[in-house]
Amino acid sequence: MLRALDSEQPPPPHAYRVPWRVDEIYGRHPLITNASRFPLDVVRVFVDAGASSTTEHWGLMPPGDTAELCLCEADPGFAIVTIAWLRPEDGEQYLWRFAM
Repeated sequence: MLRALDSEQPPPPHAYRVPWRVDEIYGRHPLITNASRFPLDVVRVFVDAGASSTTEHWGLMPPGDTAELCLCEADPGFAIVTIAWLRPEDGEQYLWRFAM
């Protein structure tokens, strides 16, 4: 439902930009980089490849840190990758999904 903005209320917070960059340099081995200015903690990667699924724990990823994800067992047309992490500024967990 749409509603008018109240000029007495503070503006809503800015959107949080997804901190990840994915480079498909090595075919089924995409490189995933923390492209933000902040370290990301408790980073976990879940790969849903239809008949199989895997979980990887990457832990703390400083700014600019890159990890390689192996999708050799995944069907490239059906692999869904979900990245979960904690943002140090607010301690909240965030999720981001992409398809390969």
